[in-house]
Amino acid sequence: MAVDYLVMTGYLLGIVGVGWWGKRRAASKSDFLVAGRRLGPLMYTGTMAAVVLGGASTIGGVRLGYTYGLSGAWMVFAIGLGLLALSVLFSARIARLRVYTVAEMLSLRYGGAASLISGVVMWVYTLMLAVTSTIAYATVFDVLFDVPRWAAVVIGGSIVVGYSALGGMWSITLTDMVQFVVKSVGVLVLLLPIAVVRAGGFAEMKEKLPTGYFSFTSIGGETIFTFVLIYTFGMLIGQDIWQRVFTARTDRVASWGGTAAGVYCLVYALAGAVIGMATKALYPTLPSADGAFATIVKNVLPTGVKGLVLAAALSAMMSTASGALIASATVANNDIWARLRTLGGRPAPAVADDHDEVRSNRLAIVALGAVSIVVACLLDDVISALTVAYNLLVGGLLVPILGGLLWRRGNLQGALASMVAGGLTVIVLMVTKGVLANEPVYYGLAVSLVAYLAASLATRPTDAAVLEQWRHRLAGQDAPGARPAEPATVVAA
Repeated sequence: MAVDYLVMTGYLLGIVGVGWWGKRRAASKSDFLVAGRRLGPLMYTGTMAAVVLGGASTIGGVRLGYTYGLSGAWMVFAIGLGLLALSVLFSARIARLRVYTVAEMLSLRYGGAASLISGVVMWVYTLMLAVTSTIAYATVFDVLFDVPRWAAVVIGGSIVVGYSALGGMWSITLTDMVQFVVKSVGVLVLLLPIAVVRAGGFAEMKEKLPTGYFSFTSIGGETIFTFVLIYTFGMLIGQDIWQRVFTARTDRVASWGGTAAGVYCLVYALAGAVIGMATKALYPTLPSADGAFATIVKNVLPTGVKGLVLAAALSAMMSTASGALIASATVANNDIWARLRTLGGRPAPAVADDHDEVRSNRLAIVALGAVSIVVACLLDDVISALTVAYNLLVGGLLVPILGGLLWRRGNLQGALASMVAGGLTVIVLMVTKGVLANEPVYYGLAVSLVAYLAASLATRPTDAAVLEQWRHRLAGQDAPGARPAEPATVVAA
């Protein structure tokens, strides 16, 4: 175990060091929040894959594979499909907007106070996403260090808050690249083949596992549909995902790099399910499927490799937690607090000072990081917390965001009605039907769509001047720091 301790301790110290080094590059608001919008294809692909594949994708993916077999891959598979759809259909246009938050995009499109309500919904989503990854730290620390759950959450959470606050998106980007490499080696190169071999190979696994474990549909059509509805559509509109799109150097980088990251997610989904199946073949009567990942790591991996695989799992959790944390802080500081200051009669400064902007966002990360650690100490169900986050996101914001991108007739009244009606429906049904029920997102999304269409058609269209400005921004014109759009026919080598 001494070697495993050394590997994990070295990894954690390395992450802190990389985060500290990234602090030197966070000199402006753009540097701190979106890495100066300068990421090339390699770093963009790695960091995008890192942020979408977190503790729920790793621990939860293995858990679903243990319970359902290959069809347990559908949760992470849906995440990969969403990232592919975002990259192919929308990321180039999103990158050209040159904004910092989803709420800013809504204000540009609808021309009004769309940012406050959308900011609140998005803030709840990003904070819950940070909490889910913070909860998962306990799994790794419990296996290796045998510390109390609350201590594991505090240790892991404090490290993430520390490097995120130091250098913002630059520190997060650099640490995410390290985490992407460690995660790829630990899960795909080491744990996957070792687990399959120890389970006797696929032929022996097929004999040992229950009927249906090698079917892609045994989890049930309704569950697959719900995963796609929540996670695939959630990938299209999440602040944590969009904020990574904003880091791309060009719209081509956002499109091609995101596509590569989406394909990586599909591979990772299958790997998690197969690891869960191997665990089921070896340990068919675990008291809880939640312990599948910890069990396979603890019992079948040799010394040294165990430490690296646990570092890989920790990488998955930290990358998602840091991305969600900076997204939550960005929304709180730029969409909610700034708007409340204006409503309270305090005018915004004519020219924002970069040093003050960085400081305020840094303080927001520290404050919200502390909140996420406290909440994570009180909760223990990763899947439930993640479902709450995505239900609110999809039920409250999917329709007005996609409607703004796809339907010219949609207006501010429709967007506001959609957010309020969809969000309230989701909350009420989660309380009455249960957090893990399918009804909240089904009915929430339906009510949101009806409200958007009805209110938009019953009121005046968006002002032509607002739509014209929106069209220019989508084309990459009239945006702060905009670069000329590159020809769509040119493909990077």
